[in-house]
Amino acid sequence: MNNSSKPVTLYIFRHGQTEWARLGQHTGRTDIPLTEVGRDQARALRHAVSHIDFSAVLVSPLSRARETAELAGMKEPRICADLSEFHYGKYEGLTTDKIRQEVPGWTVWTHPCPDGETLDDAAKRCRNVIDTANGIGGKVAVFAHGHILRILTATWLRLSPQEGKHFMLDTSTISVLSHERETPAIKIWNSPPI
Repeated sequence: MNNSSKPVTLYIFRHGQTEWARLGQHTGRTDIPLTEVGRDQARALRHAVSHIDFSAVLVSPLSRARETAELAGMKEPRICADLSEFHYGKYEGLTTDKIRQEVPGWTVWTHPCPDGETLDDAAKRCRNVIDTANGIGGKVAVFAHGHILRILTATWLRLSPQEGKHFMLDTSTISVLSHERETPAIKIWNSPPI
């Protein structure tokens, strides 16, 4: 279980807006900074979560996630390489429309990314994140990226990573993964900071 013997609760945050996200470009491992709008979005998270006593803050090594955590007021974030965004390979920086010119009907959930990672590989990384959080216990904040957080959610719910397609996630939103008794559940999803 974990140090507190209580089920862990994950507070997941997608980073603020980037230029590529604004334009619909797949942004995996390219280290794109937040836009000014993205910085404002991240600052808005601070008030929404300032009352929560997190036992740990796990953050992707990419600057857009790290800056979002910092602007949201997170103290002592722990870099977690497994939270890096999905690796789009040759599709990095392209829009879905552009990819579909070569591969009709393409989605990240149904087709491979040449020279990228598989959904199963990403799900293994997500399992590592969940195991780490379970070892910490309590309320764990996770700052990362759209596709990896959707895969993390599917993994949390014990679904296949392809089921992440059902969990749309906007920039700079708050979601909470918890339990209904012993069953993993979604408590809050894709909520803007209030």
